[in-house]
Amino acid sequence: MSVATFKKINKKVLPSKYLFPPEWIILGVNNVCNLHCKMCDVGTKSLDTNFAQNLVGTHPINMPLPLIEKIIDQMAEYYPISKLGYAFTEPLVYPHLEASLQYAKQKGIETSVTTNALTLKQKANVVADTSIYISLDGPQDIHNEIRGHKKSFQKAVEGIEKVLSINPKATIAIFCVITEWNIGYLNEFLDFFKDYPLQQIGFMHSNFTEQRIADVHNEVWANSYPATASNVDEVNINNFDLDALWDEIAMIKSRNDKFPVNFSPEIASKEKLKEFYYKPEIKIGKMCNDVFTNVMIKSDGSVIPAHGRCYNLELGNIYEENLKQIWNGRVLSKFRATLSKNGGLLPACSRCCSSF
Repeated sequence: MSVATFKKINKKVLPSKYLFPPEWIILGVNNVCNLHCKMCDVGTKSLDTNFAQNLVGTHPINMPLPLIEKIIDQMAEYYPISKLGYAFTEPLVYPHLEASLQYAKQKGIETSVTTNALTLKQKANVVADTSIYISLDGPQDIHNEIRGHKKSFQKAVEGIEKVLSINPKATIAIFCVITEWNIGYLNEFLDFFKDYPLQQIGFMHSNFTEQRIADVHNEVWANSYPATASNVDEVNINNFDLDALWDEIAMIKSRNDKFPVNFSPEIASKEKLKEFYYKPEIKIGKMCNDVFTNVMIKSDGSVIPAHGRCYNLELGNIYEENLKQIWNGRVLSKFRATLSKNGGLLPACSRCCSSF
């Protein structure tokens, strides 16, 4: 029996006793961002949502270096093949980025950095040898409008080129969230990067929780896993031109780019595309993947399931327990079992990227 098959059986038959290590430890190394994205609760200052609280709701602002070193030490001891992902809120402005990356390298821990790339040029020497995941929202003018910074696209491109000048074999992937503002410009976005040596470009359908979905969820789960509306403050789903988007998806899929181009989730028809955006009460995926693959650690050492979009559920704290205890702990085990018992997803999970 293969490991993948064994994992699948473990998730289905006994989710509360998961026998495999995490694939990723995700870090919320700081609580600040240097952009103001229209589709993000942090950017729109919608700070009462689960998403915003998971990203900017803890103190200190920056994860102390001794704490991140403690996390790395525990990974080296318990989960040496797991990867360490610097993801939230904007790692390139984290003051201990270079020191902690060097420490992880000394301990043999593989790392990645997810960034808006606004200051990538200045930090190129620091991250050139790690995997870099860059979030961009379309061609120059579209991206800059969405991000609230008139030169954010140009600075990101300068950063990419600086990294490649240092390390021509650098691992760089770009991800673009599909929004009402960039539909019609995705193919142009691909054209801009067609000659860059990228690992991939991924288009992500919007992750969102409407208030009505949160309300339905909370009728049952308010006491255990309370949900909030998320990432809809300045987003109007009715403004998405889904006919145009479907045509653009087909155009992109007919291309033959030098690097892989994919969509998350992959949607098979225009009808299913409209179902995704207009009927979020219908679950697209079958099971949360991330509760079996990663946890996120915030700047105060508290640990939540999966990543910033998940419920603000404290699994433990690195100052009080170690990673192994938390990964197999009572709170996460119960959450996995609850998800499994309820078909793999709760109502507010329906448009989270972890479910696809």
